[in-house]
Amino acid sequence: MNGTTDNRPPEEIRAALDAHSTVTLAYTDADGPQACAVFYAVATTGGDGTTGGLSLVFVTSPTTRHGRALLAGDVPVAFTAQRDGQEWTALTGIQGRGTCRRLDGAERAAAWDAYRSRFPYVEGSERLRQAMERADLWELSPRWLRLVDNGRGFGHKSEWNASAPPVANASEGQ
Repeated sequence: MNGTTDNRPPEEIRAALDAHSTVTLAYTDADGPQACAVFYAVATTGGDGTTGGLSLVFVTSPTTRHGRALLAGDVPVAFTAQRDGQEWTALTGIQGRGTCRRLDGAERAAAWDAYRSRFPYVEGSERLRQAMERADLWELSPRWLRLVDNGRGFGHKSEWNASAPPVANASEGQ
């Protein structure tokens, strides 16, 4: 059997996540809706089928408004990732929904490796490296992703839903 039956996001969505480095994270707390921008790195998770085996990891303090809102664990969020200054005919970016939680132990160590790899300048400054190593690392686990890519045609979209049943490779069974 040559087909894949896992539920990973399509490669074009993964490539778009890899092409960007900042998400605008939207959440709700007791004071209402809010959004913030954070740098992220794409990390591979255990692939338990709920996130398609990938997550976005970011650094933030639990003393910020969004950090306090996310402390409950598995907090629902929405997010976007795109480059600034794009022409509408070539606009490309990701929209998504998922949950956030703070990482510790071995999960934090693996996330830190992914973050350091994505942002090597952190290692270039001893002061920044030490500050970042003390910071909290968080995991955003996407449950739904939409790639918008007007470069492929106005309104071109590709979607992935973690709760959708895995689809076998089209060549399977032929």
